Amino acid sequence: MNLAAYKAAAVIPVYNHEHAIAAVVQAVLGHKLHCVLVDDGCSAACAKVLRDIAQAHPKRITLLVHAHNQGKGGAVMTGLRHVAQAGYTHALQIDADGQHEAADIPRFISASQAAPLAVINGKPIYDQSVPKGRLYARYLTHVWVWINTLSLEISDSMCGFRLYPLAPTINLMNSAHIGRRMDFDTEILVRLYWRGLRVRNLPTRVRYPADGVSHFKVWLDNALISRMHARLFFGMLLRSPLLLSRRLCRTLTGNT
Repeated sequence: MNLAAYKAAAVIPVYNHEHAIAAVVQAVLGHKLHCVLVDDGCSAACAKVLRDIAQAHPKRITLLVHAHNQGKGGAVMTGLRHVAQAGYTHALQIDADGQHEAADIPRFISASQAAPLAVINGKPIYDQSVPKGRLYARYLTHVWVWINTLSLEISDSMCGFRLYPLAPTINLMNSAHIGRRMDFDTEILVRLYWRGLRVRNLPTRVRYPADGVSHFKVWLDNALISRMHARLFFGMLLRSPLLLSRRLCRTLTGNT
């Protein structure tokens, strides 16, 4: 890709993070990215905060609203479709709760410009604030992702801080079923990898604010994630000759 054509925007899915979102948006705007906020059926209080933020920066922020909650994946996909239609080539996804290090945005952009057809994926570096239960539970998903890609290329599929090349991502969204809730982050990375995209893992600090709001529904989201892993496993079996051939080719050419 000609770097002159490279154009990135930020997509932030929001569901009742009215206490953290203003600081996140301010940090993103500080890196001169247009910011697309997706109100995913927020409470009246959060919806007002989002309207006020958008009205304060009408040329730099776009606010999209879901009448009803569709889940994190549904909100991200709405944002990705919007920025693609607006002429952007890439989209930075960042969570609304303030856990991600927005100061790393230039590093993500630089890595994406160097490999414009790759997904730049956040690889979390946790501090002591991370709940140990969440930290250990992530490893089960890591193992399933490594099995379902027959590769170790995706270091962490659950980090909500990443940068997508839009053309292949929108094509995937238009042609495959992708989970719309907490299963989204993992599934879209695996399916993009299946389609031949490289995943570049970029270390980034992640912190869990003491007053952070989690919308992870233990029973529902764990059930969705388990079903996703099973669906991807059978998809991997069908694609295993291609995945193994690709891996061998990359090993032989040194393109690992």
